[in-house]
Formats: sequence, C-alpha cells, structure tokens
Amino acid sequence: MKEKFYFVAALLIFSYSSYSQLYGGIEIGSKGVKMTVLEVENLKKNNYDVKEFWTENVGIATGISIDGTLFKEDIERAVAVVLLNYNKMLTEYKIEDKNIFIVASSGVGLATNTAELTDKIKALTKKNVEVISSSLEAKLLLKGCIPPKNYLSSVIVDIGGGNTKGGYAKEINSSGVFFPISADIGTVTLTELINKKCKQKTVFEFNEEMFNYLPTLRETFTKMYTNRPESQQKNNVYISGGAAWAMYTLLNGNVAEENFTPVTYDDILTIKAIAENNYQRFVLDAENNAEKKKVLKTYQQKNLIAAFNLLETCLEVIPDMKNKKIYFAKQGQIAWLVSYVFDNARGVKQIY
Repeated sequence: MKEKFYFVAALLIFSYSSYSQLYGGIEIGSKGVKMTVLEVENLKKNNYDVKEFWTENVGIATGISIDGTLFKEDIERAVAVVLLNYNKMLTEYKIEDKNIFIVASSGVGLATNTAELTDKIKALTKKNVEVISSSLEAKLLLKGCIPPKNYLSSVIVDIGGGNTKGGYAKEINSSGVFFPISADIGTVTLTELINKKCKQKTVFEFNEEMFNYLPTLRETFTKMYTNRPESQQKNNVYISGGAAWAMYTLLNGNVAEENFTPVTYDDILTIKAIAENNYQRFVLDAENNAEKKKVLKTYQQKNLIAAFNLLETCLEVIPDMKNKKIYFAKQGQIAWLVSYVFDNARGVKQIY
C-alpha cells in the first residue's frame, strides 16, 4: 500500500527547513478544549515532539441532546478558553500566527448553531475555524492511531463526547482507500439523553434507564458496522477517545507506556461494573493516584457509566469479537488533531 496513510511520516512540509518549528492546534471538542504544541524537526530526522498538551473542561455539547443547539453560556465559555490559549501560544510559546490552527470536532458540528461559535472566535482571532466532518476526523484518527503495518487488518473506533466515529482502510488498485463509520452518539450526548429520561436524577435510576436503552444502543452500533460490512471483518480493533482513556487509566492507574496497548473485553466489563455499582472505589483510589484523579475531574459518575456502556456496546455487536484483538491507542486524544495540523501546514487539500 502506498504511503498516503502513513502518519505524516514524510513530514514534507519541512524539506526546506534546517531547524525545528513550533505549531499549535486548538480543538473545541464536545467535552473540552484541547491544546497541542508540536515541535517539528528537520525532515532528515523524520520526527516531531509533542512539546505540550493540555485540556480545559468545557462541556459545550450538553445542549445538543436536549434541543440540538449549543447553549449560549457554553459558547461564551468555549470562546473565552480558546482566546486565552490562542494568545498563550502566541506570547508564551512564540508560535507564529500562521502556524496555529483552530478546529471544532465533528461532535460539536452536530449542533444547529455551531456557526455562532466559529463566528465569535473568528471575530476575536481573525482565524477561520473549520468544523471537521466525522469522516475526515476518523481518517485522521486512522493515520495516528493504527500502526502502518496494521492498516489493512484493523478498524479504529473513537468514542468522543458528541459522537462515535472510526473507519478502516482497504487496498484498491494498489492504493489505500479510507472508509468511515460513525454514529451520532457520544459520552456527553448519551449522558444527557439518559438524564432526560430520569425523574429523580439518581445514579440508581440512571443505571436503570441506561439498561433499558441498551437495545437502542446496540441497534445504533449494529447499523454503523453493517453500513460498512468490511469493518466487522477486521482482526484488530483499536479504541480511542475519552471513554477508552478513562477505561485504561482507571484500570491501570498510569499512563500507557506504549502507543498501542492490548486490552481485553473483560477489562471493559470490569471497569463498567465498578462505575455502575462501586464508584466510591474510584474516588478512594484517586486520592493517591494523580492519573485516576484526572479522570474523575474530567468525568462524573454518570459520564463514566455512559462512556463504558458505549465502549462495551460498540465492541459487543461486532461478530466474532472474542477472536479479535483490542488495542488502546494512547495518542487517540490528540492523534487526529496532530494529523490535521500537519496536513494543513503542508497545504494538503482535505477530502470530505
């Protein structure tokens, strides 16, 4: 297969440069705003370094599952966070303005008033804010979350705050062609959807309503895969996104050492059961574990229940799942953003 799917391994934009350059990416996601500062070295060294990565929690997608819009107050908070960090990249990191990219994820793009968000940011920064389609987001994820040697034998599934997306590659006429898969349900949107069904708003009731909703969730993911039947035939399933990160961190209590770490379906079931029935165990563990504390600062109990039900169900409905290998993609939370920054920095025209 040609190198078009390699995770920016060529780094063609730097063929003319003999020194490292800084690039910045700001992603407005459903659950928060993510910032990435990349230091890219000379092409001869063929590498880059994630100099900094940080997140600020802004649950901007909360209103999507309620009335299909981004709430005004959430838009204002997100704009303020973007502007603050955009200026931080300019002043503290000394990144050239042309090397900073601001994007909104596909989950945020599900709202009917996303333009209110992007227009406000453009007015303050003079930068166009692209709203990424789920298919392009998944394509960029594939490039960053699957080792090139496994492209043709794998499918990537990323559970975000607003939606679930992924896809796989197939060789056609000696070229790699990407086929996206997606479903309009994510951790934040599912949490709010189930919350709307609850009268008492207790965790017990939330668990009951979630259980009742599982047939619909299975149907959603079954349709996602059957729309692209070959996605079900891949031997390797790479999982990424906030749900996968939370699962791995709460299970192991540390940052994954490898970019691609094997996990099991039973691992997911174990963590889901604790989230539903023994959440206090997470709270106690987090008192002496900084990584677990990060998860609990990002997700409340209901968010975790929703996230792990999504993770379990999206794998459960894949035929012959017991004979497939599951990998947690460590760089999933920044992989597509990194790919986007590189592609746009070198002037690659995006295909939607």
